[in-house]
Amino acid sequence: MPRYERDEAPNGPVVTGFTAGGGFKVRDTVYEAGLLLTPDTAIGWAPGALDTLAPGDLGPLLALDPLPEFILLGTGSALRRPSPAFTAAIEAQGIGLEIMDSRAAARAWGLLRGEGRWIGAALLPLV
Repeated sequence: MPRYERDEAPNGPVVTGFTAGGGFKVRDTVYEAGLLLTPDTAIGWAPGALDTLAPGDLGPLLALDPLPEFILLGTGSALRRPSPAFTAAIEAQGIGLEIMDSRAAARAWGLLRGEGRWIGAALLPLV
């Protein structure tokens, strides 16, 4: 019978759960609002509404060196689109933007970081 080994967790922060109030758990730390993830760090984030999102709200992700391949943008409990101006401003910096609901983005983050991808994530709360 084949033996299955559990994959090692990726280096850096990984979302391990969600809170009743719409926040995120990263190992033993709870972030009650939104969350920015870099390959090395989890940062509490409270940017406001999706339709007012500006590139400056992603400061720690845009400060990565090198820049991330792309940013996973979790839009809360449902998939919604940010403004075309926001999308264009991020893509003008040579960074892709992958948009999905925040639960899907949190799962994708873990998978992609497990592959060693150099990415960032911005997860709006699940409310």
